[in-house]
Amino acid sequence: MSVSGLIASPSRCCLRLSDCNQGLVCRQVPSIPIASKPKAKFGKLHLERSRLTVSFRRWKMQKTHLIKCAMDASYGDMASESGAAMFPRINVRDPYKRLGISREASEDEIQAARNFLISKYGGHKPSVDAIEAAHDKIIMQKFYERKNPKIDIKKKVREVKQSRVVQAVTSRFQTPATKFIVKTSIAFIVLGVLTVLFPTEEGPTLQVAISLIATFYFIHDRLKSKIRTLLYGAGAFIFSWLLGTFLMVSVIPPIPILKGPRSFEVLTSLITYVLLWVSSTYLK
Repeated sequence: MSVSGLIASPSRCCLRLSDCNQGLVCRQVPSIPIASKPKAKFGKLHLERSRLTVSFRRWKMQKTHLIKCAMDASYGDMASESGAAMFPRINVRDPYKRLGISREASEDEIQAARNFLISKYGGHKPSVDAIEAAHDKIIMQKFYERKNPKIDIKKKVREVKQSRVVQAVTSRFQTPATKFIVKTSIAFIVLGVLTVLFPTEEGPTLQVAISLIATFYFIHDRLKSKIRTLLYGAGAFIFSWLLGTFLMVSVIPPIPILKGPRSFEVLTSLITYVLLWVSSTYLK
Protein backbone atom coordinates (compact mmCIF):
# COMPACT_ATOMS: atom_id res chain seq x y z
CA MET A 1 0.00 0.00 0.00
CA SER A 2 1.00 3.55 -0.53
CA VAL A 3 1.36 5.65 2.57
CA SER A 4 1.87 9.38 2.49
CA GLY A 5 5.54 9.97 2.16
CA LEU A 6 6.29 6.36 1.18
CA ILE A 7 6.39 4.59 -2.17
CA ALA A 8 5.36 1.00 -2.32
CA SER A 9 3.56 -1.36 -4.68
CA PRO A 10 -0.07 -0.32 -4.85
CA SER A 11 -2.72 -2.93 -4.01
CA ARG A 12 -5.33 -3.64 -6.56
CA CYS A 13 -8.99 -4.61 -6.18
CA CYS A 14 -10.86 -6.76 -8.57
CA LEU A 15 -14.26 -5.44 -9.87
CA ARG A 16 -16.57 -8.12 -11.30
CA LEU A 17 -19.17 -6.80 -13.78
CA SER A 18 -21.44 -8.57 -16.26
CA ASP A 19 -20.63 -7.97 -19.90
CA CYS A 20 -23.08 -8.73 -22.71
CA ASN A 21 -20.37 -10.52 -24.75
CA GLN A 22 -17.84 -11.90 -22.23
CA GLY A 23 -19.98 -12.66 -19.20
CA LEU A 24 -18.35 -11.82 -15.88
CA VAL A 25 -15.16 -9.76 -16.36
CA CYS A 26 -12.67 -8.96 -13.65
CA ARG A 27 -11.13 -5.53 -13.99
CA GLN A 28 -8.37 -4.49 -11.64
CA VAL A 29 -8.17 -0.87 -10.64
CA PRO A 30 -5.83 0.71 -8.15
CA SER A 31 -7.54 1.36 -4.89
CA ILE A 32 -5.22 4.21 -3.94
CA PRO A 33 -3.28 6.17 -6.56
CA ILE A 34 0.51 6.19 -6.42
CA ALA A 35 1.94 9.16 -4.75
CA SER A 36 4.07 9.93 -7.77
CA LYS A 37 2.32 11.43 -10.76
CA PRO A 38 -1.14 11.71 -9.08
CA LYS A 39 -2.78 13.55 -11.97
CA ALA A 40 -1.90 10.83 -14.52
CA LYS A 41 -3.17 8.07 -12.23
CA PHE A 42 -6.47 9.81 -11.50
CA GLY A 43 -7.05 10.40 -15.22
CA LYS A 44 -6.44 6.73 -15.97
CA LEU A 45 -8.89 5.71 -13.23
CA HIS A 46 -11.56 8.05 -14.59
CA LEU A 47 -11.12 6.60 -18.10
CA GLU A 48 -11.44 3.06 -16.74
CA ARG A 49 -14.67 3.92 -14.90
CA SER A 50 -16.13 5.47 -18.06
CA ARG A 51 -15.40 2.29 -20.01
CA LEU A 52 -17.06 0.17 -17.32
CA THR A 53 -20.17 2.42 -17.31
CA VAL A 54 -20.54 2.10 -21.09
CA SER A 55 -20.16 -1.70 -20.91
CA PHE A 56 -22.79 -1.92 -18.16
CA ARG A 57 -25.27 0.13 -20.20
CA ARG A 58 -24.73 -2.10 -23.25
CA TRP A 59 -25.36 -5.20 -21.17
CA LYS A 60 -28.56 -3.74 -19.76
CA MET A 61 -29.83 -2.84 -23.25
CA GLN A 62 -29.09 -6.36 -24.51
CA LYS A 63 -30.92 -7.89 -21.53
CA THR A 64 -34.00 -5.74 -22.22
CA HIS A 65 -33.92 -6.78 -25.87
CA LEU A 66 -33.73 -10.49 -24.95
CA ILE A 67 -36.73 -10.19 -22.62
CA LYS A 68 -38.74 -8.48 -25.35
CA CYS A 69 -37.84 -11.21 -27.84
CA ALA A 70 -38.90 -13.88 -25.35
CA MET A 71 -42.29 -12.21 -24.88
CA ASP A 72 -42.76 -11.97 -28.64
CA ALA A 73 -41.94 -15.67 -28.99
CA SER A 74 -44.50 -16.56 -26.30
CA TYR A 75 -47.26 -14.67 -28.14
CA GLY A 76 -46.19 -15.49 -31.64
CA ASP A 77 -49.72 -15.73 -33.00
CA MET A 78 -50.69 -12.36 -31.66
CA ALA A 79 -47.44 -10.84 -32.86
CA SER A 80 -47.96 -12.26 -36.33
CA GLU A 81 -51.47 -10.83 -36.37
CA SER A 82 -50.51 -7.42 -35.03
CA GLY A 83 -52.65 -4.86 -36.77
CA ALA A 84 -55.70 -7.17 -37.03
CA ALA A 85 -58.62 -6.21 -34.78
CA MET A 86 -59.80 -8.82 -32.25
CA PHE A 87 -63.50 -9.61 -31.88
CA PRO A 88 -64.61 -8.04 -28.55
CA ARG A 89 -67.26 -10.73 -27.83
CA ILE A 90 -64.94 -13.65 -28.53
CA ASN A 91 -65.47 -15.16 -25.05
CA VAL A 92 -69.28 -14.74 -24.89
CA ARG A 93 -70.92 -18.17 -24.54
CA ASP A 94 -74.39 -17.37 -25.85
CA PRO A 95 -74.15 -17.65 -29.66
CA TYR A 96 -76.95 -15.13 -30.21
CA LYS A 97 -75.26 -12.54 -27.98
CA ARG A 98 -71.91 -13.28 -29.60
CA LEU A 99 -73.29 -12.43 -33.04
CA GLY A 100 -75.38 -9.56 -31.65
CA ILE A 101 -78.79 -10.82 -32.85
CA SER A 102 -82.09 -11.74 -31.19
CA ARG A 103 -83.44 -15.26 -30.80
CA GLU A 104 -86.27 -14.46 -33.22
CA ALA A 105 -83.83 -13.48 -35.99
CA SER A 106 -84.41 -15.04 -39.41
CA GLU A 107 -81.80 -17.03 -41.32
CA ASP A 108 -81.08 -14.04 -43.55
CA GLU A 109 -80.38 -11.86 -40.51
CA ILE A 110 -78.14 -14.54 -39.01
CA GLN A 111 -76.16 -14.86 -42.24
CA ALA A 112 -75.88 -11.07 -42.60
CA ALA A 113 -74.52 -10.74 -39.05
CA ARG A 114 -71.98 -13.49 -39.69
CA ASN A 115 -70.78 -11.95 -42.96
CA PHE A 116 -70.46 -8.50 -41.40
CA LEU A 117 -68.36 -9.76 -38.48
CA ILE A 118 -66.16 -11.90 -40.72
CA SER A 119 -65.44 -8.93 -42.98
CA LYS A 120 -64.55 -6.78 -39.96
CA TYR A 121 -62.45 -9.26 -37.96
CA GLY A 122 -61.29 -11.59 -40.73
CA GLY A 123 -57.60 -10.89 -40.06
CA HIS A 124 -57.74 -12.40 -36.56
CA LYS A 125 -58.03 -16.19 -36.74
CA PRO A 126 -59.38 -16.81 -33.17
CA SER A 127 -62.08 -14.22 -33.83
CA VAL A 128 -63.06 -15.89 -37.10
CA ASP A 129 -63.25 -19.28 -35.35
CA ALA A 130 -65.48 -17.85 -32.60
CA ILE A 131 -67.83 -16.21 -35.12
CA GLU A 132 -68.09 -19.35 -37.25
CA ALA A 133 -68.75 -21.52 -34.19
CA ALA A 134 -71.60 -19.26 -33.02
CA HIS A 135 -73.09 -19.17 -36.54
CA ASP A 136 -72.98 -22.97 -36.92
CA LYS A 137 -74.56 -23.51 -33.49
CA ILE A 138 -77.47 -21.18 -34.27
CA ILE A 139 -78.07 -22.79 -37.66
CA MET A 140 -78.15 -26.25 -36.05
CA GLN A 141 -80.63 -25.04 -33.43
CA LYS A 142 -82.89 -23.58 -36.12
CA PHE A 143 -82.74 -26.83 -38.09
CA TYR A 144 -83.65 -28.85 -34.97
CA GLU A 145 -86.57 -26.55 -34.18
CA ARG A 146 -87.95 -26.93 -37.70
CA LYS A 147 -87.60 -30.69 -37.50
CA ASN A 148 -89.18 -30.89 -34.02
CA PRO A 149 -91.59 -27.97 -33.78
CA LYS A 150 -93.00 -27.04 -30.37
CA ILE A 151 -96.43 -25.51 -29.88
CA ASP A 152 -96.19 -22.38 -27.79
CA ILE A 153 -99.61 -22.26 -26.12
CA LYS A 154 -99.06 -18.84 -24.57
CA LYS A 155 -98.07 -17.41 -27.93
CA LYS A 156 -101.12 -18.93 -29.64
CA VAL A 157 -103.47 -17.57 -26.96
CA ARG A 158 -101.89 -14.15 -27.26
CA GLU A 159 -102.31 -14.19 -31.04
CA VAL A 160 -105.99 -15.16 -30.69
CA LYS A 161 -106.62 -12.39 -28.17
CA GLN A 162 -104.95 -9.85 -30.42
CA SER A 163 -107.00 -10.79 -33.49
CA ARG A 164 -109.55 -8.23 -34.69
CA VAL A 165 -112.51 -10.62 -34.51
CA VAL A 166 -111.88 -11.54 -30.88
CA GLN A 167 -111.29 -7.94 -29.91
CA ALA A 168 -114.51 -6.89 -31.63
CA VAL A 169 -116.47 -9.57 -29.77
CA THR A 170 -114.88 -8.93 -26.36
CA SER A 171 -115.48 -5.21 -26.71
CA ARG A 172 -119.27 -5.94 -26.57
CA PHE A 173 -119.01 -7.47 -23.08
CA GLN A 174 -118.31 -6.01 -19.66
CA THR A 175 -118.18 -7.42 -16.13
CA PRO A 176 -121.02 -6.22 -13.87
CA ALA A 177 -121.15 -6.16 -10.10
CA THR A 178 -120.72 -9.41 -8.21
CA LYS A 179 -124.22 -9.15 -6.72
CA PHE A 180 -125.78 -9.00 -10.19
CA ILE A 181 -123.74 -12.03 -11.36
CA VAL A 182 -124.93 -14.07 -8.37
CA LYS A 183 -128.57 -13.11 -9.01
CA THR A 184 -128.56 -14.15 -12.68
CA SER A 185 -126.62 -17.34 -11.92
CA ILE A 186 -129.20 -18.49 -9.33
CA ALA A 187 -132.09 -17.80 -11.71
CA PHE A 188 -130.73 -19.86 -14.60
CA ILE A 189 -129.47 -22.67 -12.33
CA VAL A 190 -133.01 -23.06 -10.96
CA LEU A 191 -134.40 -23.19 -14.52
CA GLY A 192 -131.85 -25.87 -15.42
CA VAL A 193 -132.71 -28.02 -12.40
CA LEU A 194 -136.44 -27.76 -13.14
CA THR A 195 -135.86 -28.73 -16.78
CA VAL A 196 -133.92 -31.86 -15.80
CA LEU A 197 -136.17 -32.97 -12.93
CA PHE A 198 -139.57 -32.26 -14.51
CA PRO A 199 -139.43 -32.91 -18.24
CA THR A 200 -142.85 -32.99 -19.96
CA GLU A 201 -144.06 -34.84 -23.01
CA GLU A 202 -144.07 -31.63 -25.00
CA GLY A 203 -140.54 -30.76 -23.88
CA PRO A 204 -139.32 -27.99 -21.55
CA THR A 205 -141.43 -25.35 -23.23
CA LEU A 206 -142.42 -23.56 -20.00
CA GLN A 207 -138.88 -23.40 -18.68
CA VAL A 208 -137.58 -22.03 -22.00
CA ALA A 209 -140.26 -19.33 -21.98
CA ILE A 210 -139.34 -18.38 -18.42
CA SER A 211 -135.65 -18.18 -19.44
CA LEU A 212 -136.57 -15.74 -22.25
CA ILE A 213 -138.51 -13.54 -19.84
CA ALA A 214 -135.63 -13.65 -17.35
CA THR A 215 -133.21 -12.59 -20.11
CA PHE A 216 -135.34 -9.54 -20.99
CA TYR A 217 -135.61 -8.61 -17.34
CA PHE A 218 -131.88 -8.82 -16.56
CA ILE A 219 -130.79 -6.98 -19.72
CA HIS A 220 -133.26 -4.15 -19.03
CA ASP A 221 -132.15 -4.02 -15.40
CA ARG A 222 -128.57 -3.47 -16.53
CA LEU A 223 -128.90 -1.33 -19.69
CA LYS A 224 -132.09 0.65 -18.83
CA SER A 225 -133.11 0.73 -22.50
CA LYS A 226 -136.24 -0.97 -23.87
CA ILE A 227 -135.08 -1.02 -27.51
CA ARG A 228 -131.71 -2.53 -26.70
CA THR A 229 -133.38 -4.94 -24.30
CA LEU A 230 -135.72 -6.19 -27.02
CA LEU A 231 -132.98 -6.48 -29.65
CA TYR A 232 -130.41 -8.08 -27.38
CA GLY A 233 -132.89 -10.44 -25.71
CA ALA A 234 -134.48 -11.71 -28.96
CA GLY A 235 -131.13 -12.00 -30.71
CA ALA A 236 -129.53 -13.81 -27.80
CA PHE A 237 -132.43 -16.27 -27.53
CA ILE A 238 -132.44 -17.14 -31.24
CA PHE A 239 -128.66 -17.47 -31.41
CA SER A 240 -128.54 -19.60 -28.25
CA TRP A 241 -131.24 -22.02 -29.41
CA LEU A 242 -129.70 -22.45 -32.87
CA LEU A 243 -126.20 -22.95 -31.48
CA GLY A 244 -127.48 -25.43 -28.86
CA THR A 245 -129.26 -27.45 -31.55
CA PHE A 246 -126.14 -27.49 -33.75
CA LEU A 247 -123.93 -28.66 -30.89
CA MET A 248 -126.33 -31.44 -29.93
CA VAL A 249 -126.62 -32.70 -33.50
CA SER A 250 -123.01 -32.40 -34.69
CA VAL A 251 -120.64 -32.13 -31.71
CA ILE A 252 -121.94 -33.36 -28.35
CA PRO A 253 -122.61 -37.11 -28.10
CA PRO A 254 -125.71 -38.48 -26.30
CA ILE A 255 -125.43 -38.43 -22.49
CA PRO A 256 -126.53 -41.71 -20.86
CA ILE A 257 -127.72 -39.97 -17.69
CA LEU A 258 -130.51 -38.15 -19.54
CA LYS A 259 -132.80 -40.72 -21.05
CA GLY A 260 -136.27 -40.37 -22.45
CA PRO A 261 -138.05 -39.20 -25.57
CA ARG A 262 -137.28 -35.55 -24.82
CA SER A 263 -133.61 -35.87 -23.83
CA PHE A 264 -132.54 -34.00 -26.97
CA GLU A 265 -134.73 -30.98 -26.12
CA VAL A 266 -133.57 -31.04 -22.49
CA LEU A 267 -129.89 -30.89 -23.44
CA THR A 268 -130.56 -28.18 -26.00
CA SER A 269 -132.39 -26.16 -23.35
CA LEU A 270 -129.47 -26.50 -20.91
CA ILE A 271 -127.03 -25.17 -23.51
CA THR A 272 -129.44 -22.34 -24.27
CA TYR A 273 -129.65 -21.39 -20.58
CA VAL A 274 -125.85 -21.06 -20.38
CA LEU A 275 -125.68 -18.78 -23.44
CA LEU A 276 -128.64 -16.72 -22.21
CA TRP A 277 -126.97 -16.30 -18.82
CA VAL A 278 -123.81 -14.98 -20.51
CA SER A 279 -125.85 -12.60 -22.68
CA SER A 280 -128.02 -11.24 -19.86
CA THR A 281 -125.09 -10.86 -17.48
CA TYR A 282 -122.11 -9.63 -19.52
CA LEU A 283 -123.50 -8.17 -22.77
CA LYS A 284 -122.76 -4.45 -22.99
